[in-house]
Amino acid sequence: MLLQLENLITPVAIFIGGIIIGFVVEKVILNKLYKIAQRTKWEGDDIIIASLRGWIIFWFALAGLNIAFISARIKPETMVYVQKIVMVLYVFSATIVLARIGVGFVNMYGKRAQDVLPSTSLFVNLTRIVIFGIGILVILHSLGISIAPLLTALGIGGLAVALALQDTLSNLFAGLHILMTRQIKPGDYIRLESGEEGFVVDITWRNTTIKELPNNYIIVPNSKLAQAIVKNYHMPEKALFITVQVGVSYDSDLEKVEKITIEVAKEVMLEVPGGVPDFDPIIRYHTFGDSSINFSVILKCREFTDQGIIRHEFIKRLHKRYRQEGIVIPFPIRTIYINKSDA
Repeated sequence: MLLQLENLITPVAIFIGGIIIGFVVEKVILNKLYKIAQRTKWEGDDIIIASLRGWIIFWFALAGLNIAFISARIKPETMVYVQKIVMVLYVFSATIVLARIGVGFVNMYGKRAQDVLPSTSLFVNLTRIVIFGIGILVILHSLGISIAPLLTALGIGGLAVALALQDTLSNLFAGLHILMTRQIKPGDYIRLESGEEGFVVDITWRNTTIKELPNNYIIVPNSKLAQAIVKNYHMPEKALFITVQVGVSYDSDLEKVEKITIEVAKEVMLEVPGGVPDFDPIIRYHTFGDSSINFSVILKCREFTDQGIIRHEFIKRLHKRYRQEGIVIPFPIRTIYINKSDA
């Protein structure tokens, strides 16, 4: 009984020792490496260290467990199964870590080059699928399972799956096409031909999520979006022109009207958030209306959502200034002449 207890103490001590070493490595060494990584300009080392957190202890504990079984002198047949289980756990955990690192790098480079490779769920999920697929193949190969027949079966079965999932694959490739053409990206404000509009939140493997200004979501299948006529208010640039229609009385001094209107427009461009201060507003007379001389005032805002406040402030300030200057914005007037014939 005492001998059996002594044989049990050593493996347990080795296992506990592995956990303690792993804890020290993660809490001391890994934390120091993380502080050093924070001082570097490259973000990749932060991603790698963050992905390793929580797994160092697991790996050392697994190593301690393996050594503990070896020291326990169990049967060779049992030991073979134990080592296979340990190997599978190592490969699977390493696959999870590599998937974290891969996703981190995709997001990092996606943020740096949003015009070339926008960071979306589609690329993130594809990265995970590829890494986990390779990890599973490595595990099967390590267990002595031949991969070649499996790949052949997957190829044949893939044709049947492709036929059954035509809509899904259509959305997947449409999503890739949308991202690669860079005509629609997350963050863009778009309007569909059917009238829906909003900010593009994300492009997944199946659909595109659009967030309306009232804070609602519109879910559009990628294949439908790829075929639709879309107006992108963020291309070729976010800034856009605003046209405000104004009419003044026929008795007005048009030179004075133009001067005052430009002054108010410049004031709005400088003072209202969302305006473009270095833009020179434009005024163009265009119509002799029924009761007024009509003209257009062209302003500029930084992006689509700024046009509301720019238009609001301009109309409010222009109305106040016109009243001060005695410029009349006439009500609709129609003059009727009645020709009375002799009785």
